Amino acid sequence: MRIFHSVIGISAVAMAAVSTACQKTAPVRSATPNIILILMDDMGYGDIGRTGANKFETPNLNRLANEGMQFTWYYCPQAVSSASRAGLLTGCYPNRIGFSGALAPWAQTGINPSETTIAEMLKTKGYHTGAIGKWHLGHHREFLPLQHGFDYYFGIPYSNDMWPVDFDGVPIHLKDTTHRLMKYPVLPLIEGNEKVEEVLTLSDQDKLTTTYTEKAVAFINDHKNQHFFLYIPHSMVHVPLGVSEKFRGKSKQGMYGDVMMEVDWSVGEIMKALRKNKLEKNTLIIFTSDNGPWLNFGNHAGTTGGLREGKGTSREGGQRVPCLMKWPGVIPAGEICNQLACAMDILPTLAEITGASLPEEKIDGISILSLMLGDKTAAPRSEFYYYYQQNSLEAVQKDFWKLVLPHRGRSYLGVKPGNDGWPGPYETEIIETPQLYDLRRDPGEWYDVVEFYPEKVKELEALVEKARQDLGDDLTKAPGANRRKAGFIK
Repeated sequence: MRIFHSVIGISAVAMAAVSTACQKTAPVRSATPNIILILMDDMGYGDIGRTGANKFETPNLNRLANEGMQFTWYYCPQAVSSASRAGLLTGCYPNRIGFSGALAPWAQTGINPSETTIAEMLKTKGYHTGAIGKWHLGHHREFLPLQHGFDYYFGIPYSNDMWPVDFDGVPIHLKDTTHRLMKYPVLPLIEGNEKVEEVLTLSDQDKLTTTYTEKAVAFINDHKNQHFFLYIPHSMVHVPLGVSEKFRGKSKQGMYGDVMMEVDWSVGEIMKALRKNKLEKNTLIIFTSDNGPWLNFGNHAGTTGGLREGKGTSREGGQRVPCLMKWPGVIPAGEICNQLACAMDILPTLAEITGASLPEEKIDGISILSLMLGDKTAAPRSEFYYYYQQNSLEAVQKDFWKLVLPHRGRSYLGVKPGNDGWPGPYETEIIETPQLYDLRRDPGEWYDVVEFYPEKVKELEALVEKARQDLGDDLTKAPGANRRKAGFIK
């Protein structure tokens, strides 16, 4: 049981507040819309038509953007799987709640039962909740979705490359019994709390996107008469890539383009199910990614659209991700939002929309409902911390200024990537002195202007100290005063 406090007041007051805010641009159809949150895995900022994708088409994602809002300055909480998902579902910086990196199948940690997820929050308002896809917040029963607010779950417990199969699809025990992949167990498919199938081959991976889509459509059909929250964290476009026969060879960009076309089809099937059940006008759809592309996989990785670096870095290409939102009659159609926002903001935004109380535990998200309503004067978030590794503060952002701190990072620049699903190398980037970037003019982080704006550096250094006092910093041995532990099983 979670303990909540309300920042708005009683539910009726909250609903009235949302209705009043929305009347500035459009009337609210309901203060309790259905909510569908689609999360891609390793999809880059430039992987949809609106942000520069070429040689494959994304008509349904383009339509989602045309009928809703595209956020151009939207960040994941951290540029790696488990940490990013933890931040999304709890509204917290991952390091605040004891998360970092990507949990392995032998991890003893997971999401702490004391944390409040979006699903648990929405259940207090009568929502039926479902999760379909990759979980990656702990694979032990105590950490699975049904124990954290979801009424239904189907999917894999961690990443689809965490299995004892080599990149060519051959089980590793047939090739090299000393290989690191020998440590991995068989990849399970879980329904509820129980394993129902196993993902053994690349052909099994080919089925995942379609299977998730069919399950999602069935969930919508089954719960069309009640408010629902459906979380769809896809396994793709994380390697190893898998695509069904209906899309294999259909793009001009090889396997990656084929997979993106199937993902786009999946979004179209979900929107079709909403129309069929007359739910489209009262459903909020959010589409985003957990982090940027895994660039050393070459042509099996996506694109950052010109942003620097990718997954596993605190550069823009690692943490700035696509985000599209649609809610007919509430979110203005065809709008582009250039204000700062992040995945941690989803939980408090949904709280304001539905009148749900915020968690009692400290969170980092800020409601961005005003942005969704098209308020051009709104700027609810002005600060963002870039944490990586266990608890290393690598950069801070205030407004459009980003100060990169000394640290050892990953770099893909100048390194030949892998091909056909095989990983290539990356290099260590050693940053010895602070770097300053004006992201409004230089989103690619190519021009360090630290020597020209000493007053801006000083302002951002104050934000660095604020972050270190609150969350700590391994790089300076700062412990932080407000961190909590992840769940742990002996």
